[in-house]
Amino acid sequence: MKTIFKRPLRAALCAMSLIAASLPGQAGAAETSYPLTLQNCGRQITIQKAPSRTVSIGQSTTEILYRLGLADKVVGTALWVGPVLKGYEDINAKIERLADNDPSFESVVGKKPDIVTVQFQWQVGPEGVVAKPEQFEELGIPVYTSPSDCVGKENSGSSDGVRHQVFTMDLVYQEIRDLAKIYNVQDKGEEVVADLKQREAAARAKVASAQGKLSAVFWFSSAKDADPYVAGRNGAPGYIMSALGIKNIIETDDEWPTVGWETIAKANPSMIVAAAMERRRYPLDSAEAKRKFLEKDPVASLMPAVKSGHVFEMDAQAMNPTIRTIEGIEALADAIAAAGLTQ
Repeated sequence: MKTIFKRPLRAALCAMSLIAASLPGQAGAAETSYPLTLQNCGRQITIQKAPSRTVSIGQSTTEILYRLGLADKVVGTALWVGPVLKGYEDINAKIERLADNDPSFESVVGKKPDIVTVQFQWQVGPEGVVAKPEQFEELGIPVYTSPSDCVGKENSGSSDGVRHQVFTMDLVYQEIRDLAKIYNVQDKGEEVVADLKQREAAARAKVASAQGKLSAVFWFSSAKDADPYVAGRNGAPGYIMSALGIKNIIETDDEWPTVGWETIAKANPSMIVAAAMERRRYPLDSAEAKRKFLEKDPVASLMPAVKSGHVFEMDAQAMNPTIRTIEGIEALADAIAAAGLTQ
C-alpha cells in the first residue's frame, strides 16, 4: 500500500505547492536582478545595485522608505510639511534634515547619495528649484520620482500643476512597489500595500450610509489677503471624497486653484476640511489661523458648515497624493461619524 500511494501523494503535494505559490502573499517575490532599469515619469532610470545611501526629497517618499524598513539606507531628507509618521520619531531624528523646504543641489550631492528619491517635480524636475534630474545623473546618481506627481499630471504651467487624470492610491502603491524592487525588499512592499488597502476598506464601511448626501471643500492654505487654495477634483482630496461618497464642490482639473469665499459659500458645502501643518510658508498655514479666519470673515462665518461646527482638521500630508492619504480617509470618516453626518 505504501508503494501504491507514494507517487500520487507526492504529485498531490507538488500540485498544492504550485497552487499556494500562485496565491497573492503566499510566496516570496523574486529577487531583484541588477542592474535594474525602470520607466519613471517619462524617463528611463538604471539602478546598478541596491542603494545604501539615499537622499529623499519629500516627506511622503521618505515615509514610504521608513515603512519599507529602509531608514538605515537614508542619509538625508528634505521638504517636510509636518511631523513624521507616528512610531518613526526616533528613527527620523537620527537622519540629517538638509532643509525643511528646498535643499540646495550642493547639500544633496554632499551626502554622496547613490540615489535621490523625489516626491515633487517642482523640486527635482524639468524646472526643479533644487535641480534637474540630468544634473544628478551626470554625477552617476539616478533620480526616482513619485508616479503620483507625474502620471496624468502636467507640471510645466505652475508649481502645483494640473491633474488631467484622476488620482488613485494605485499610484502610491506603484511607488511602494517600485521602491521595494529598487531596494530588493519586495515582500515588505506587498505587506505595506495590503495594510493600506485593508485600512481604506474599513474607513469606507464606517460611513457607507452617508453615500451621496454630503459635500465638502478641502482648504489647504491662503496667502496674505488672497483667496484660499482649495482642492480640485482630480487630486488626493478628490480621491478621499470619492472613497467616502462625498461631492467636491470645486470642479476643476487644477491641483490647488484659488477660489473666492463668496463662490464657496454659494456652493454651501456640508463641511470644510482644513489642512493642519507645521509649515509656515503662508499666513493661514496653521489650522488655528484657519479657524480664526472662519470665525471672523463676514462671508465664511455665515456658512452653515461653519455655524454648525462642521470644520474638520486633516493632516496636510493626507491632502497630497501620499502614503498618508489613507490616514485622511480614516480621519474624515471618523469626524463624519462623530458629527452625526451619517444619519
